[in-house]
Amino acid sequence: MEPFETQESCSTEHVELDSGQEAGTSSPLLQEHTTFRLGGPARKLVVATTEAELIEAVRAADRASEPLLVLSGGSNLLIGDEGFDGTVVKVATRGISADVSGCGGAVVTVAAGEVWDDFVQHAVEQEWFGIETLSGIPGLVGSTPVQNVGAYGSDVSQTVYRVRTLDRVTGEYRTFTNGECGFAYRDSVFKQTRMPEGGPTGRYVVLEVIFQLELGSLSAPIRYQELATRLGVEVGQRAPIRAVREAVLGLRRGKGMVSDPADHDTWSAGSFFTNPLLDAQQASALPPEAPRFPQPDGRIKSSAAWLIDHAGFPKGFQVSPRASLSTKHTLALTNRGEARTADVVELARTIRDGVSQRFHVVLLPEPVLVGCSLNE
Repeated sequence: MEPFETQESCSTEHVELDSGQEAGTSSPLLQEHTTFRLGGPARKLVVATTEAELIEAVRAADRASEPLLVLSGGSNLLIGDEGFDGTVVKVATRGISADVSGCGGAVVTVAAGEVWDDFVQHAVEQEWFGIETLSGIPGLVGSTPVQNVGAYGSDVSQTVYRVRTLDRVTGEYRTFTNGECGFAYRDSVFKQTRMPEGGPTGRYVVLEVIFQLELGSLSAPIRYQELATRLGVEVGQRAPIRAVREAVLGLRRGKGMVSDPADHDTWSAGSFFTNPLLDAQQASALPPEAPRFPQPDGRIKSSAAWLIDHAGFPKGFQVSPRASLSTKHTLALTNRGEARTADVVELARTIRDGVSQRFHVVLLPEPVLVGCSLNE
């Protein structure tokens, strides 16, 4: 993605925003650090509140050949009941700054430890548009380019300008431009590039993400029919940026996709399975009414939620009462309050295998699985 065209006559204002966030708990019990509220203890947990602390904690673990898990919000993570026998580094870095001009938009540098939805709220309040449809997504800013998070017709690949990282192999900093990030559906170079010895944390640890946002009180064009209907506009039209954020939050709450400690439908990792990308032969074997979305690479994306529902797994489906599909959305697996990770894994296997038997499509988990597996 190229930066917006600028002119020498354009004045630039530098803006610093204060998130006012706390670092949170330093308990070694990993269930206290994940939105599933599951996971055993870490052998060692380090809370990194500055970039220097984050880098030193990662380098120290690597020097000692210690298993490493960099924890970025815990919203896309399922950790085994035995915990993690190594060092867990909890990212709690803070800082949002922007260079803003009428002709160049807002170039916003955000520390990896900032809460994603707080950043989206800041952007909407400043009338910087481009990420408003990503409101309500849990987790931290640093994890968004790794997963290329998206919702309601957009994803972060459309606004990420650069990503600054620590390269664990060389020990040096590396900055990726948008075109070097390898963005694809829920994928990126950061997700794909692993360490030679394996482990849950990849080669590149995200330190900062730089976004390029446009200025204005109206949103980017609405690309998703459900959201357009909610806003009372046509697909392709724009809407007031604040109204878009509120509409998205309303839709997500209705699906149990906005964190609420009192609602067990939100004790989850959000969508547990990715929408499958199929070749033409696989797609043609699906029932005629199955959703099909042609992709630029020639593959066809279907709906994991539709496949789960039509394979006989309705909202609220459970193998045991401790874990179930959300009562609001078939794509979320949930902890009903007393679950163990093993309960969620059993439920996930049952659903994956049922969809495979019914439609010959193997669903892949979206969260990172640490110390557990769907393969027995």
